[in-house]
Amino acid sequence: MSATGPGDGARPAAPQLAFEFAPQPRYGDDDFLIAPSNAAAHALVLSWPAWPDPALALVGARGAGKSHLAAIWARRAQAVLVPPEAVSAGADLGDFYGRHILLEGADGVADEQGLFHLFNLVQESRATMLMTGQAEPEGWGVRLPDLRSRLRRAPVAHIEPPTDDLVRAVLVKLFEDRQLAVEANVIDYIALRIDRSLDAARAIVAALDAEALARGRAVGRGLAADVIARLASNRLASDEEL
Repeated sequence: MSATGPGDGARPAAPQLAFEFAPQPRYGDDDFLIAPSNAAAHALVLSWPAWPDPALALVGARGAGKSHLAAIWARRAQAVLVPPEAVSAGADLGDFYGRHILLEGADGVADEQGLFHLFNLVQESRATMLMTGQAEPEGWGVRLPDLRSRLRRAPVAHIEPPTDDLVRAVLVKLFEDRQLAVEANVIDYIALRIDRSLDAARAIVAALDAEALARGRAVGRGLAADVIARLASNRLASDEEL
């Protein structure tokens, strides 16, 4: 719900187990803002199915936009989402035979033999697999020689941290999506005071939307300062509890 108009109900929950991938509306093709930090990765991922290898790794820091780009690819490829915890040597992967696969958080797969079997399944069934992670496959600490060899062959698409200009553009887009009119100087104020990530932009816009509605006020610099300070205080308290 926004400060300027009614919402349209609760959003659908994200899938927890392997089944048809249904990204949230914010992951639409037109919502992905192409910038110097992500243009090369966008081009390589969406060159599918003309990838040079059946598997491709999409890497970048948390909040850089990996999930959004992966969602765009998954829709085009009609891929199934396989969570890292489902990848094990003893798992029955038969249902995935011939299906294109999105493996989000591939650097978190604990069973190397299971990941190797998944590579074999993709290759044998002439399918493709997009893997996402925060580090390049070389940095995943893989010890299984055959799996290391497969990962070395996979091309890597890098998403660099978003620039200040991209963060501002994302903030503008997110506010517009919620039908919130926010002045450019307020956008600049927010962009300079949040983490440089797309996750941080989404979080601050959602918090400002809720606070503006609760107070019956427009999103201005004063409201932004209050919400940013509150979120920073919450993060600090959370860090102290760890």
